[in-house]
Amino acid sequence: MTTTTTTRVAPDAADEAIPKAGFDWKPLALLVAVVALALPATGSISTWLTLTLAGLAMGLIFFVIASGLTLVFGLMDVLNFGHGVFIALGAFMATSVMGYAAGAGWGGFAAVFAAMVVAMAVAGAVGWAFERVIVRPVYGLHLKQILITMGGMIVGEEIIKVIWGPLQIALPLPDALRGAWYLGEAAIERYRVLAAAIGLAVFAALVFTLSRTKIGLLIRAGVQDRHMVEALGYRIRRLFVGVFVAGSALAGLGGVLWALYQQSVVPQIGAQVNVLIFIVIIIGGLGSVNGSLVGALLVGLMANYTGFLAPKVALFSNIALMVAVLLWRPQGLYPVTNR
Repeated sequence: MTTTTTTRVAPDAADEAIPKAGFDWKPLALLVAVVALALPATGSISTWLTLTLAGLAMGLIFFVIASGLTLVFGLMDVLNFGHGVFIALGAFMATSVMGYAAGAGWGGFAAVFAAMVVAMAVAGAVGWAFERVIVRPVYGLHLKQILITMGGMIVGEEIIKVIWGPLQIALPLPDALRGAWYLGEAAIERYRVLAAAIGLAVFAALVFTLSRTKIGLLIRAGVQDRHMVEALGYRIRRLFVGVFVAGSALAGLGGVLWALYQQSVVPQIGAQVNVLIFIVIIIGGLGSVNGSLVGALLVGLMANYTGFLAPKVALFSNIALMVAVLLWRPQGLYPVTNR
């Protein structure tokens, strides 16, 4: 007589020990906490709402500017301290295009759209030359990258002074983007709504491209193992050049948004914003798109809240924010795993 026994196989202990990756909600909780703590400090719901919406719009402008640098560093491992020259170039192209549009009688949105397209195209073309002449010889050499790209930014600023002059140029908003909508006593400026929508669109496009397209897959694979991807017949160098051009174009777009936000342009506009942009990407995690978004929103909110509550503190509030975040998470809010 044969007896058949059934043995129950226990799950592999090694499989149980592997944690399941999930989205980290703690940085978003920090963002919500900052917004919530500002409500009792401002003392008025309408003031708090106005400051919050303005801060979020400013943060999304910072994200557009920082997204280019995030791509270049996160995917190419290049510390581009010359990023500011593309911001300034985009801003000054906006003054030229919108000045021409005003003389030609174009509508407000058409002029802004044309300025954005031209600024992105010119910044992308200059970015291609910048990568080929300045960045390419120093791939993998971070100290030399810092020095040579900073030199490139200084030269770029001087060229901008030669073309557009060293003086400040006014860049008023078109009539269609002036004014505000009101929710009770809270004011929502029309231009900030447009800037916020563009920032969200850029974020969605980056996330979709990097996670859902073949180009994004190849770029991320090339970062992990460049030689293997090249052995499969793909030219990673061309893809990386494309990433640098795209990052430069996004900086040009951000320059247009920031110039319209300030309603004036100076040759040093890129260098002035560069400090905030590096704070954003350090807070975010050096190369993380999600981290750059959250970091930019934190920087924008902190600048608005402290500017209203304690103007003297606003001068160093973002440095204090960066220090506080790094004490909590030394690698940033959403650190890139291969850093």
